[in-house]
Amino acid sequence: MTVAIRVIPCLDVDAGRVVKGINFEGLRDAGDPVELARRYNEAGADEITFLDVTASSSDRETTYDVVGRTADEVFIPLTVGGGVRTAEDVDRLLRAGADKASINTAAVSRPDVINEITERFGSQVLVLSLDARRTDNPEIPSGYEVTTHGGRTGTGTCAVAWAKEAAERGVGEILLNSIDADGTQDGFDLEMIRAVRAEVSVPLIASGGAGKPEDFPPAIEAGADAVLAASIFHFGPDDMIATVKDAIREAGFPVR
Repeated sequence: MTVAIRVIPCLDVDAGRVVKGINFEGLRDAGDPVELARRYNEAGADEITFLDVTASSSDRETTYDVVGRTADEVFIPLTVGGGVRTAEDVDRLLRAGADKASINTAAVSRPDVINEITERFGSQVLVLSLDARRTDNPEIPSGYEVTTHGGRTGTGTCAVAWAKEAAERGVGEILLNSIDADGTQDGFDLEMIRAVRAEVSVPLIASGGAGKPEDFPPAIEAGADAVLAASIFHFGPDDMIATVKDAIREAGFPVR
C-alpha cells in the first residue's frame, strides 16, 4: 500500500516567537508558535516541525516551555530540533511533549550521537536535519555541501554521502533543506532531492523554496515522502494547507 504524502508546516522559533527570513537571514516575526501550531492542526496539517533557530543561546527553558504548551494544543506528531546534542536532550524533549527530535550540527560534529540516540529510543524518534547548499568544490562530487549553524558554516562534506551515512547509522527520516532555496518561494531544489533519494531508502522530507501549491508535486515526483514549508503557510491564506493537499492529490499522489 502506498503511504500518503505528509504536509508539514515548519515553525522556526527565536526567543519564543515564530520567525521567517530568506536564506536564513532577514528574519521577520510570523506569530506565536502555540497559536500557529493550533491553527495548522485544525487546518489539516499532518505534522508540525518546530526548529529553535537560536538554540546555541543559553535560554533553553523557553524552548521546553513552548514545546510543552504546543504539545498540549496539537494532536498530530510534533518534531522539535535546534540545540539537540545528546541522548539526554532527546529524552528531555520527549518528556516535554515532542514525538520526534531533529538533529543537525551535533551529528555532523560527532556522528556517533546518531547511534546513541537511536539505540536508546529507536530510529522512529530521530530526524536528521540536513541543510545543504550548492558548491563547485571538486572534492564534493554531488555538488551539494553540508552546512551547519543555520546554513552559515560550510563543512566540506558531501550532502549525499552524509545522508547515506546517517541513514546507515539509524536515523528514521531525513529533513533535506536547501539553503539556496530557503525562503525564496521559487520552488524546491529537485536535483538535490533526486540525488539524495537515489542513495537512501528512509523517508525524505523536502524543505526550502515552496512558494505556491504547484511547487509541491514536483518535489514528491523527485522522491520526497513529505513536504515541509513555512512562508507559504505563515503568510498565505488560512486554507493553504488544504489547497496544497488538493494540488498534490490532483497530481496523482496519495495524501491524507
